[in-house]
Amino acid sequence: MAGNNKAILAALAGNAAIAATKFVAATLTGSASMASEGVHSLVDTVNELLLLHGNRRAARRPDKLHPYGYGRELYFWTFVVSIMVFALGALVSFRQGLAHVIAPEPVHRPLVNYMVLAFSFLFEGLSWRVGWRALHARLRPGQGAWQALKTCKDLGLTAVLIEDSAALIGLAIAAVGLALAQVLHMPVLDGVASMLIGVLLAFAAYGLGRRSRDLLVGEAADPALLEEMLAIAQADPAIAHVNGALTVYLAPDQLSMAMSLEFRDELTAVDIERAVDRIEDAMRERNPELRVLFVKPQTPETWARRIRERMGDADAMR
Repeated sequence: MAGNNKAILAALAGNAAIAATKFVAATLTGSASMASEGVHSLVDTVNELLLLHGNRRAARRPDKLHPYGYGRELYFWTFVVSIMVFALGALVSFRQGLAHVIAPEPVHRPLVNYMVLAFSFLFEGLSWRVGWRALHARLRPGQGAWQALKTCKDLGLTAVLIEDSAALIGLAIAAVGLALAQVLHMPVLDGVASMLIGVLLAFAAYGLGRRSRDLLVGEAADPALLEEMLAIAQADPAIAHVNGALTVYLAPDQLSMAMSLEFRDELTAVDIERAVDRIEDAMRERNPELRVLFVKPQTPETWARRIRERMGDADAMR
């Protein structure tokens, strides 16, 4: 969680300073897009506080009521963040821009806005860089950055990267809208830029909310990771056949696995117990995120039948 908190804290510090600067600039210049950007940065600041709260709650130790821990609390608070981005970011920005389109007003002291936008872009870029480095450190061999972002289980880091990326794009939109409004003497374009920022934030909120939903419902391990774990089990001399496994993430760095194995017929109960210990130790050495492992001795035929029954029940429920 340390790397995650570092990215969140960097974003928190940057957004708090930027939000205050943007609101002062919007008050001095009357720019709608700058006011929208101020709302955007303020929402991002609150979001970072929620993410820190989620990380703290998720780090609590398991207890009798929650024997698997509280890791998914981070996913809940990230979902709350996505709602905040939409309700307080996207809708407010769009409404602000629409009001400026209906009743456009010229922007005063545009140089102030340009200076604030440049300052904001610099600090948002520095915050984005911290998050990007944290993501890059998690890349598996042969995995691209975009694929890593789409499958990242650490939603605190994902939220920071999505917010910072949206912020950088939003700053570019605000700068273009402000420049066009000034050059073409069409203040309505400043309002259009604010509306576009609202649409951008709505897309960001949708992406983050969808990712939060997937992990709250329960998402399996990546296929490459699952294959690696199955190969470790198959390499043990006590295993006749690895049938398969079901996995789900309990937290960004906590994986639960239920594995079906066919043991060699000549093994005793003690031999099987020792084999399970060897397999679990080998898996955790290779992938420390494995926290819970259940092993069920089964023949391949029984495993296949149970999976068919499970999938049949799932199809019947659709």
